[in-house]
Amino acid sequence: MRNGKATIHDIAEKLQVTASTVSRALNNNPRISEATKKKVLKTAKELNYQPNNIASALRSGKSRLIGVIVPTANRNFFSSVIRGIEEIANSLNYKIIISQSYDEFEKEVQTVETLLNARVDGIIASIGKNTENVAHFQKVLKKGIPLVLFDRISNELEVSQVVIDDYFGAYQTVEHLIQNGCKRIVHFTSSQRINIYKERKRGYEDALKENGLEVNPELILFSNMQLEDGRRIMQEIIDKKIPFDGVFSSSDYSIMGAMQVLKENGFNIPQDVKLAGFGNEPFTSFTEPAITTVDQKSIPMGKITAETFFELLNSETVSIVGKKTILKPELIIRNSSINQKK
Repeated sequence: MRNGKATIHDIAEKLQVTASTVSRALNNNPRISEATKKKVLKTAKELNYQPNNIASALRSGKSRLIGVIVPTANRNFFSSVIRGIEEIANSLNYKIIISQSYDEFEKEVQTVETLLNARVDGIIASIGKNTENVAHFQKVLKKGIPLVLFDRISNELEVSQVVIDDYFGAYQTVEHLIQNGCKRIVHFTSSQRINIYKERKRGYEDALKENGLEVNPELILFSNMQLEDGRRIMQEIIDKKIPFDGVFSSSDYSIMGAMQVLKENGFNIPQDVKLAGFGNEPFTSFTEPAITTVDQKSIPMGKITAETFFELLNSETVSIVGKKTILKPELIIRNSSINQKK
């Protein structure tokens, strides 16, 4: 065995049959008897034989592997989307390779290259915050490999996309805060290159305008939307004595940081300040008070993304390319944003 790894030739030698017979037996070819198949499988197990997926992909043109790129897998949203993708993929006898970009542009570029070298049958991706251009994804398309984007997309790519209505989610959240008495609402956002933050900011601004309130640039703050960013920005606002009575964040993590700082500075929530986030992360229901947020329908998004991918993979035409599916988000109203009964 070369490099300690068994090959079909090793199995063939041990059983005194041809390598082609072993290959057919491993692939459950009807031309091979059940007795031979059992012997081959038993010997393969004894020798700890592992199939070479890349070699198999070169021979058949299919690896039955799908590359899935997410900014990070330790967020409930992305892990739930992955679950939805995997459920559909596994039901069709496909496996997924999960890669994280950590919102780093170079990491994302390298990941795409690695997946292409692994001969995946296609790529499903959510673009990182710091992605400067999409040339690496253009390379995927030029190779004729199916590509589907979800959540964080790019309008520069003519590909199928699955998103939620971020504009509507933000609009109804801000309108809810206004209906509960807020007049100066801070907005936490991030890079406007990323569609989700651009659309949520647009929803925030339109909700203010259509309810007769001013859009004040002083109340729109940009960051990476992590918990520590929410803490830092909230403290800066307090230190500058900028008046506000509500906060709408495009991320549950930064609204959690804001809540911590508000409490440390003696603010009562929701009496003094009302809060709302975006994402419906599990911790939002366990805080005191529980945080109002927007549910992004993550598992349905994963399933629809996978279904869109397989529709594209199995399509003999390119008519599906550019198909955009928009899911409707749901505002989850909790105690952080509603007037308390006296």
